Amino acid sequence: MAIQLLVTDPDLNVVGDPLGGWTSLDCTLRFNEPASGSFEIPAHPAVMAQLQPGNRIIVIRDAAVWCAGPLEIPQDYTWSIGESSEPDPGKVTVYFSDDLAVVAGHITWADPAATWANQPDTASYSITSTNAETIIRTLVDVNCGPSALAARQVPHLVLDSVAGVGTTTTVNTRFEALLAACRRVAVDGGRIGFRTRQDNGQIKFGCYAPQDLTATARFSTGLNNLRSITYKQSAPTVTHALVQGSEVEAPADRKFVEVADSTAAATWWRVEKLVDGSAETDTNGELTQAGNEELASGAAPVELATVTVDTPELKAGRDFGLGDKVTIALPTGLEVADVVRSIHLQATPGSGEHVTSLVGSPEATTDPQTVRLIRELGRRLGRLEAR
Repeated sequence: MAIQLLVTDPDLNVVGDPLGGWTSLDCTLRFNEPASGSFEIPAHPAVMAQLQPGNRIIVIRDAAVWCAGPLEIPQDYTWSIGESSEPDPGKVTVYFSDDLAVVAGHITWADPAATWANQPDTASYSITSTNAETIIRTLVDVNCGPSALAARQVPHLVLDSVAGVGTTTTVNTRFEALLAACRRVAVDGGRIGFRTRQDNGQIKFGCYAPQDLTATARFSTGLNNLRSITYKQSAPTVTHALVQGSEVEAPADRKFVEVADSTAAATWWRVEKLVDGSAETDTNGELTQAGNEELASGAAPVELATVTVDTPELKAGRDFGLGDKVTIALPTGLEVADVVRSIHLQATPGSGEHVTSLVGSPEATTDPQTVRLIRELGRRLGRLEAR
């Protein structure tokens, strides 16, 4: 196991020696969402001096950055005496994310160039018939990147090189969670990915095209790169998205668009869902986009959690990554090919590394139902604000 933990200051400068003596590490990378992680370490003074508000953590695995971002809870310290005593100097648990979490702290302003006091009453921020990568980069740039108001800029955040990915789509947004807007553009604009990475004193935000690795990234008991498998397939929660446009002065002119997944309906059954669109017309595909987003999130989810074993031929983060399509061969004879939604790294000095990949539709998640409900409500509120 070759894992190293480094702490940096807000300006990305390493502030001390690599953290030694940590007892456990847990880090989950997510496709088009912020990462989450934690580690435990003895609370020696030299360690505590590094774990300060505003500082960041870099998780290095096999000489490559696995995750880099802010400390969300720099010090969760415990010490006690008794049967379950925590020996001197006690233990500290640290919680962190990646730099996408800082981007996620912003919303889409209706007029990013104006101050908050001068935001328009009803207008939305719109980009029509434009490449999805360009839209996502623009949303980030004007709301928290170099082109944003000075007070809203994320320090050291720049736009990465153009990847040349995505298809033409449209966005119409108003006071919506920034990453929520980026995600629906990514889904409708070719199912592309976006991420942050630390490079030479900068935090670079960019897009990428996930790869189809079903022929090369394969996991099976026969290949000896699986430890366990948990597989579940569920019925779709929507096969026909019935989108209604925002209200207009003449009720008879209100626009209605139906977006259907006929294959899912034929395989399972018809499931209708009413969707409130954020536009009056579908001239630039705004209402169709809302329907496509619902179909993507409600597709028959395949939840496949696998504990993988790295081999010289196949390794998470090197040979496959977030958003890539991989193949899992179940001992039952079924093969599942779908998108890698998250990669979960767990490590201890004694037991080594365990890597778990969650594969499936956007709603294939281990999150509790309440968390998924909150996300759904957030999407709906974002659409209402964009009307």
